[in-house]
Amino acid sequence: MARPIIIDCDPGHDDAIAILLALANPQQLEVKAITTVGGNQVLEKITNNALKLLSFVDKDIPVAKGAPGPLLGKLVTGEEAHGDSGMDGPDLPASRFKPVDKHAIELMVEVIRSSEQKVTLVPIGPLTNIALLLKGFPDVKEKIEQISLMGGGISYGNVTSTAEFNIYVDPEAARIVFESGIPITMSGLDVTDKAAIYQEDIEALKQRGEVSHMVGELLDFYSIYSRKLGFEGSSLHDPCAIAWLLAPELFQSESYYVTIETDGRVTRGMTVADRRKKTDETANVQVLMDVDREAFIKLIFDALAVHDENAKARKGQA
Repeated sequence: MARPIIIDCDPGHDDAIAILLALANPQQLEVKAITTVGGNQVLEKITNNALKLLSFVDKDIPVAKGAPGPLLGKLVTGEEAHGDSGMDGPDLPASRFKPVDKHAIELMVEVIRSSEQKVTLVPIGPLTNIALLLKGFPDVKEKIEQISLMGGGISYGNVTSTAEFNIYVDPEAARIVFESGIPITMSGLDVTDKAAIYQEDIEALKQRGEVSHMVGELLDFYSIYSRKLGFEGSSLHDPCAIAWLLAPELFQSESYYVTIETDGRVTRGMTVADRRKKTDETANVQVLMDVDREAFIKLIFDALAVHDENAKARKGQA
């Protein structure tokens, strides 16, 4: 039986690939809902991106808008990496779909309470929506199997030397989530920077079907920022949180007690892991540390091939 999941996201180039990866594997993952949160761009833009992506691959899944910004302060966006639209690159057609007439938290509660199985949450943007869900509706915790998130980094950051973007945008929300007691698997920079896609892979995608070509165009734009930072390849951050659910054997992990720094002048947003051999703290997070990159990229390519075949079949029926 497929695992029911809710993807909470801010598309976002790597968010888009994560969504496509999940949708291509319905035998393992049932995407019950997609919720959006202000992050890589403002809420309206990233919600529109999610809807356009779903329309492009003809997947009518409930999409609900959530928090436009963090619990405290103003939204910091990732425009430098993701462009003015939040998903610059390909020119996707306007969506045939619209968001549901519910707030993201309302949709999450509805999905979780009505599910016969426990639901897995997959937050791949700032954790504002998840924190609001857990604080506003604590009864749903018992029906959440686990959280597989993209965020943080116990060795270094990317927005600052200590903080990764998703956590930095709303560290107060992240602290609520990390201290919730729900089992957490963290795909942070320690592993996601190893899950890189290189230019030869991108060129190969653009020689394949319609959806693969579109993803190649996404990555052409996304790789510009990666090169500015001195990376040879582009880190596929968000897909790691989905890939771990599909193929956990591809990853190596360590269990640590992790909390979020909210007060430090130079460490705000840092995911602080207690890595001492002897500690009084109980591990609360499985931190992914390494990945079989080639097998990970194959997982992405296989998923996109499914979407290519589906697109070809739809055109044949038209």
